[in-house]
Amino acid sequence: MALALLGSTALTAVTAQAADKEISWIYCGDTIDPVHTKYIKQWEEKNAGWKIAPEVVGWAQCQDKATTLAAAGTPVAMAYVGSRTLKEFAQNDLIVPVPMTDDEKKTYYPHIVDTVTFEGSQWGVPIAFSTKALYWNKDLFKQAGLDPETPPKTWAEEIAMAKTIKEKTGIPGYGLSAKTFDNTMHQFMHWVYTNNGAVIDADGKVTLDSPEILAALKAYKDIVPYSEEGPTAYEQNEVRAIFLDGKVAMIQAGSGAADRLKKTKISWGITTLPLGPDAKGPGTLLITDSLAIFKGSGVEDKATEFAKFITSPDVQSEYELQGGAGLTPLRPSAKVDEFVAKDPYWKPLIDGISYGGPEPLFTDYKGFQNSMIEMIQSVVTGKAEPEAALKKAAGEVEAFK
Repeated sequence: MALALLGSTALTAVTAQAADKEISWIYCGDTIDPVHTKYIKQWEEKNAGWKIAPEVVGWAQCQDKATTLAAAGTPVAMAYVGSRTLKEFAQNDLIVPVPMTDDEKKTYYPHIVDTVTFEGSQWGVPIAFSTKALYWNKDLFKQAGLDPETPPKTWAEEIAMAKTIKEKTGIPGYGLSAKTFDNTMHQFMHWVYTNNGAVIDADGKVTLDSPEILAALKAYKDIVPYSEEGPTAYEQNEVRAIFLDGKVAMIQAGSGAADRLKKTKISWGITTLPLGPDAKGPGTLLITDSLAIFKGSGVEDKATEFAKFITSPDVQSEYELQGGAGLTPLRPSAKVDEFVAKDPYWKPLIDGISYGGPEPLFTDYKGFQNSMIEMIQSVVTGKAEPEAALKKAAGEVEAFK
């Protein structure tokens, strides 16, 4: 009877409100990227009755918030997460698979799909991708008597050049990241993948304690004396800041460094990461962030549809080729070719994909990450020899796989 008393205008408003369906999205960062704002509007215009509701959450909290809501039974429809967490989400039945067709898989650069694949299924849609290359300061090379146009091609050359620069100029030859921070492990994994190493194989066997990774850890130890003082105080962006001030000669960094270097007076170069003795070709850690579709929102199918739209080739290339965000293109395309021709600094960031590898997928990723950081720090500070540190870490990470 109460409903019967409603006026026709009020009833129409209630009906319209009920027709609106919402896809909630935890969006990591400080603001929504203008490219995404533009295409959210476009998608909504083509999907009457549907609304995308992004919630901007800082990088330090966004993933934890998505996890907490899902575990409490009140999941968001979709969240921006590090692909490394997808295995844990999947095993806890918090997300739904996002299958890719063979044609979809073929659009990506090699190994990208591996970063979201677990037990034969894809569990997220890649939205951001980063690789690293070696940047060098040509002015410091010249001051040290080195050829400013010839960067190191191998670890041995890199260590020798860092030593020469430190001894001849007093300026650190290499920027080493060893802070208690997630990218300390990432920075080391670039060395693993430039020596044909692997932390865990396709069958789930831990292969951390291997000759290839031991060589990487020994090289880390060898370059410490020629790096900035107190590497455990620095993460990768802080090391990059030192490089941008001309206070360190070489760093490994993503495309964001090139964008910033254009605004300085530094004479610089960029090349693929130097190779270890067992390398098969140029490598790098392939880090992706993905859109995960959470189970129980009631809009899983439509959220999947939107996730694939907002990461589709045309939208994605517009987003990732802006330069300042430090991203590498997820897919080859004519537009990427145009950018490489215009700004050659993109080429080494892409070339490293060939022999690169994904972030290792562990059920307890944070436990794995912490063991790796402790291993790196123990060697960098001289508290442990590489062999002992590697064996200890290999034993610990068994519990996290």
